[in-house]
Amino acid sequence: MNQTTTTLTISSRNYSSWSMRGWLLARLAGLEFDTVTVPLDDAATRAELLLLSPSILVPCLRHDGIAVWDTLAICEYLNEIQPHAQLLPVDRTARAHCRSVCGEMHSGFSALRSALPMNLRGHFPNFRVWSRAQDDIGRIVTIWRECLQKYGGPWLFGEIGAADAMYAPVVTRLLTYDVPIDPDIGDYCMRVLKQPYVAEWIAAAQSETEDIDELDMEF
Repeated sequence: MNQTTTTLTISSRNYSSWSMRGWLLARLAGLEFDTVTVPLDDAATRAELLLLSPSILVPCLRHDGIAVWDTLAICEYLNEIQPHAQLLPVDRTARAHCRSVCGEMHSGFSALRSALPMNLRGHFPNFRVWSRAQDDIGRIVTIWRECLQKYGGPWLFGEIGAADAMYAPVVTRLLTYDVPIDPDIGDYCMRVLKQPYVAEWIAAAQSETEDIDELDMEF
């Protein structure tokens, strides 16, 4: 596949957790693609980042004449066309577990999303996390710990894959908002942050200059 015929449309690297997930999945799948960025002044993009409405614009993968949007759909599509990358585990039982874990991230944790919006350029030391968001964090940490123990690490399902990409933006939120975590989970978080594709995304986010004022204040 010629690189120019495959694109992934994203929005802000700094603020868009779903764009980060889609991009990481495509990179982990080994797909060659061009990145197309929708500007922050696009009304639908801004509404999506402020959690005011969903957006079908980002992330959107266009490959071989097919458009695939929604991060889980992109994940499943990439797993079909790039099976050697093993975004999802080969074992059926582990694959079902991985799908459930990814689905929970996809549809849940609304308190975390609203209370700790993604902001890779921001840092809010001693940020007070309200109880419902703390409950979400507790559930996520439980998922991570159970997966790491069950599959032996160093990634959630042994080898790096879809689940790690889906939860990577949560790791960045914990750093942004100075959320204390146990050492074993801290080790996993550092592993995520040092992963080359994650580090590449964060570096690009930190070089962006566009701001959304509502997401750059401590609230």
